[in-house]
Formats: sequence, structure tokens, C-alpha cells
Amino acid sequence: MPHTVLLAEDDRAIRNALERALTLEGYRVTAVADGVEALAQVHRSRPDVLVLDVMMPGVDGLQVCRVLRAEGDRTPVLMLTALVETADRIAGLDAGADDYVVKPFDVEEVFARLRALLRRARPGPEDGGGARAAGPPRPETPGRFVEAAGVRMDPRARRAWRGERELELTRTEFELLELLVGNAGVVLDHSTIYDRIWGYDFGPGSKNLAVYVGYLRRKLDEPGAPQLIHTVRGVGYVLRED
Repeated sequence: MPHTVLLAEDDRAIRNALERALTLEGYRVTAVADGVEALAQVHRSRPDVLVLDVMMPGVDGLQVCRVLRAEGDRTPVLMLTALVETADRIAGLDAGADDYVVKPFDVEEVFARLRALLRRARPGPEDGGGARAAGPPRPETPGRFVEAAGVRMDPRARRAWRGERELELTRTEFELLELLVGNAGVVLDHSTIYDRIWGYDFGPGSKNLAVYVGYLRRKLDEPGAPQLIHTVRGVGYVLRED
């Protein structure tokens, strides 16, 4: 069965071109022109992934994403944005988006990011709802948890804690933190991280990784506690507790 994509883009030329390209790539696409239509369509039939333009009249892409996340919908979201400032991209991640592409974009980059999102979009226990116990649970089976530098992760449940504080992470943030924790003390270069997280190296000019690392630090760091994710200039990143 082909993957289903809901595309929301108010620019008709971009919407038609991207719908055609996605269809030729093998996706089953539903294209709408605004956020209201996008929400209505999601409520009728949940797609495998959403592609949302940030700047739409009325209900924009950020608002669509916030509504879905508030409803507990964890469908992967790829944002299309003409806003290039880091703060604008962080706003999208803060709304619950999993990734973004800056306009004007190469359609092959869109394909690569969608493939990466869909690969990671496996169901988890959190999708079933239910109450969560306070604090990190103890291991029920050997090897279930990953732990380093005071960070504890349950990959099966897709939950993470620093000490007793649970971290609210997007799908991509979780994958990035899991990679760093699993390789604690090892400097991971940019190309390795891009390949493991996105399945595609976006090149030395991309700021995508730096944005995600910065946002992950905001959620991970605590006043008075040591910073855990360190930048090794010209190489990459490492998780360690100094």
C-alpha cells in the first residue's frame, strides 16, 4: 500500500507541483489549500504523514500542528517554510513539527525527509494513551533502557528523563538524543548524525542539525547542572557530563 500524504499549501502553483511530484514518487496525496481544510481532512482520515506550509491564511501550519498534538495525534509533520531565521524554525519544532524544509526547496530533499520520517513512524505504547507513572520506571527486561550522563531512555515507549524530570520530545529530538546517549563520550560527526537520523546528508551548508541540537539543549539543560551536549567545532557533537 502506498503511503498517504496530506499536503496543505495555499500557493496553488507550489501545491499542484508538489502534489504531482509526490504522486509520481508513489505517494497517495490529498492536497488542500488551508489549515481548516487540513484539520477537517485529518479528522476524516488520518494520513501517514503531513506536509504543512507555515504561512497560510486563517489557520496556519503551526496552529494545525498545535491542534493535532493537543489532541494526542502523533502523525509525523514536515513543515514547509519561507522563514529562514533560527527562531522561526524553532517555533515550528515547538509547535510539535518533526522536521522542516526551507523554501525554495529541492523536491528530492522533501522526498528524503519524508522517507526518514516514515521510517521512524513506528507505533509506540504512548499512542495507546493511559496514565504514566511519575519518574523513570525501572527496567522490566534486560536491555530495555539506554542510560548515560544522568539521561535515561526507554526506546520502546519513546520516553526520556533527565534525573526524575521527563522530557517532552518530538520524534526527531528523541531519535537524536537516543543516538547521542547510545554513543556517550564518542564524538559523532555531522555526516554520521545526518545519515543515522535523516538518512540523508544535507551538506555542510545546512543548519538543520544545529537547530535541532539547540532545541534539544533547551529541553535537556537545567539551571546549575552541567551541559550534556557539547559541540566539537568542525567535527560534530558529543554527549558527556563534564
